[in-house]
Amino acid sequence: MGLELESSVELRKQRLRKYGKILLEVLAGCLIFILVTVSTGYMLIFHGPLIRLKELFVTTAMTTYNHQYLAYWFVSDEEIQAILERNKVPEPLQNTDEKAVSVEAPIIEQKPQLELIEIHEKSYQGYLLKVADPKRVQLVATDQLGNNGLKVEEFAEKYRAEAAINAGGFADPGGEGRGGIPTGILIAGGEILYKDQVSFYSLIGFDQNNVLVLGRYSQKQIEELGIRDAVDFGPFLIVNGEPMIKQGDGGWGIAPRTAIGQTKDGTVLFLVIDGRQVGSIGATLKDVQSIMLTHGAVNAANLDGGSSSTLVMKGKVLNKPSSPYGARAVPSAFIVLPS
Repeated sequence: MGLELESSVELRKQRLRKYGKILLEVLAGCLIFILVTVSTGYMLIFHGPLIRLKELFVTTAMTTYNHQYLAYWFVSDEEIQAILERNKVPEPLQNTDEKAVSVEAPIIEQKPQLELIEIHEKSYQGYLLKVADPKRVQLVATDQLGNNGLKVEEFAEKYRAEAAINAGGFADPGGEGRGGIPTGILIAGGEILYKDQVSFYSLIGFDQNNVLVLGRYSQKQIEELGIRDAVDFGPFLIVNGEPMIKQGDGGWGIAPRTAIGQTKDGTVLFLVIDGRQVGSIGATLKDVQSIMLTHGAVNAANLDGGSSSTLVMKGKVLNKPSSPYGARAVPSAFIVLPS
């Protein structure tokens, strides 16, 4: 009996050693496969023919600010600068022609006053809101400029707006995300609420005729144009019907996006694209430009994106802001006033 038990134990040990060896061989094979796949992917992307993926990786990393180091891990400083230069959006040769857009009451009355369109693509999801009457689109700002911003839904609630999107960017000293310090210039109701001391501003706003005005303007030119509501941001994507991005993807990688545009008959386009999440990793500036062109924009510009991108309609946040803390505070918003 003792010999039989000892033999049985030794047999089990042999089997365990055998299966253990097989398991180690399988794990080693998996590890080798992973290493080969990763190294092959690395060589193809960073030292091979997949230039498009490398440029997308670099431009995405470089526009996150907090994760630019990812680009520097794999690509030299010189090549990063070359990629950014190759993909950047050129400045328009001229500012918008305000007379090219015709805002007429009879045409406005014939259109749906608010039309919401869902955007579904392979790598991103979002919403496009068409606002028939541009007069209803106004810019509002936090009453705590310099300190604290408001969430887009708070702007909408405060002004009883039917819809709202985030507008201009903001400085964030200390990374506190308070959203109260705008950048560039901020104009609401014809009054300059904030301005940096610079010679020219990248203006995105509406004049007294409710035409979306895009371009590089001095403060004197802004006052002469009678700009009623505006922020300073960019880049401009379509100017006078001309798409700005003709090569590359715009140089800002993939991310959540917010944009504003206007069609020839005055319809205002609000666009928000989700990003940095399952089902919607984000869009390039070229993607945004393409959507705007598809829907008839003759002028369109990028607004603050990333974690700021938010669309509110009828008191509800429609999209999924990418911040893990929810929608963030911003200094300004474009709202749609009740009809």
